Amino acid sequence: MARRENPEINAGSMADIAFLLLIFFLVTTTMDVDSGIPKKLAEKTDVPPPIVKEKNIFQVSINRNNQLLVEDEPMELKNLKDAAMKFIDNGGGIGNPMPGKEAGAACDYCKGDKDPESSDHPNKAVISVESDRGTEYGTYVAVQNELLRAYTELRNRLCQEKYGMSFTELEQAFNDGARKDESLRNKVEDIKSSYPQIISDTDPTNVQ
Repeated sequence: MARRENPEINAGSMADIAFLLLIFFLVTTTMDVDSGIPKKLAEKTDVPPPIVKEKNIFQVSINRNNQLLVEDEPMELKNLKDAAMKFIDNGGGIGNPMPGKEAGAACDYCKGDKDPESSDHPNKAVISVESDRGTEYGTYVAVQNELLRAYTELRNRLCQEKYGMSFTELEQAFNDGARKDESLRNKVEDIKSSYPQIISDTDPTNVQ
């Protein structure tokens, strides 16, 4: 009886197949990336910083236990946005000169309490964020997000009143037009200068 030979498996192309699979997984696999906050860093300058009155500073501190202190009082993260909006929108005094103006004036669009012991004007309201060296990055980002939400809501409200659309929609329309529409540009700058985003980050320290 003739001996049957075992058929051989052609493995010549196995290396090519493995290579193609490797390329496939590299292309289709999503990688986790660290979240961040887009912020424009201040340019280095020899000009001394202006003197800011204490009432125009909203102090936010995060200790090593990720606990939030606002104006030296404990606060839940969920309440930070409203507290920041109240401070920014207070309108208790005279602001810095607006673009095209020679002198400062009171905020005629602010809807705050006009408390003389709180911020004078949105363009004078400074939010100072201080974190501890042991603060978790996620907590720091969450705090920054709540502060940015405060500015977004104030800008959206004013933009809706003046131009019939939210600031988010206005910026989207401006960007969709390749940022070339001067009318939209002027409106965007008007809202930004009305509620300028002034958030100051201090170097991490040991926050109690």
